[in-house]
Amino acid sequence: MKANQGFVVALAASLVLFLAWTQVPARAAGADAIEQEKTELRNMVQETLKRLYKIQPAAREAISKSAGYAVFSNFGMKSFFAGGGSGKGVVYDQKKKTEIFMKMVEIQAGLGLGAKKFKLVWVFEHHKDVGEFIHSGWEFGGQVSMAAKLGDEGGAFAGAMSVSPGIWLYQLTDDGLALEFTGKGTKYYQDEDLN
Repeated sequence: MKANQGFVVALAASLVLFLAWTQVPARAAGADAIEQEKTELRNMVQETLKRLYKIQPAAREAISKSAGYAVFSNFGMKSFFAGGGSGKGVVYDQKKKTEIFMKMVEIQAGLGLGAKKFKLVWVFEHHKDVGEFIHSGWEFGGQVSMAAKLGDEGGAFAGAMSVSPGIWLYQLTDDGLALEFTGKGTKYYQDEDLN
């Protein structure tokens, strides 16, 4: 009986060690995948900002003096009566020197067909707006249309759209800087997998 108990204990200990050993690579692979995705998002941010500064040089100063900014990459698809999109991005709190990874989802209704890719750059003049965006997200209900400020009218924010006082938005498409933005049922929220 004692021999059997010793065998069971040894078998159980071996099983525990085997399970622990097999889980280490899975955790490491998960951590590697997360770091790779973070790196890809950071690269997307840098490429998007580089492109924005080339198209709209005043944006560099606006962003450098801001309380924070966010950059998102979005892919949307529309098929006949419904459409939507999803994207990911990073919010930078310049006061706290932190980065928060975020997601966005968009739902549209109406006739249409096609796909679109675009980048969004949010700029926050006030620190409270950065915190609200990170913790509460942002939501466009229904349909919201905005037009970009042009030339002297926009000052440092020329080419950006005023979302609300102190919050600006640049939208980059394959063709360049979009001068009009239409938001339909868009929600921004924290990416729990990356933060």
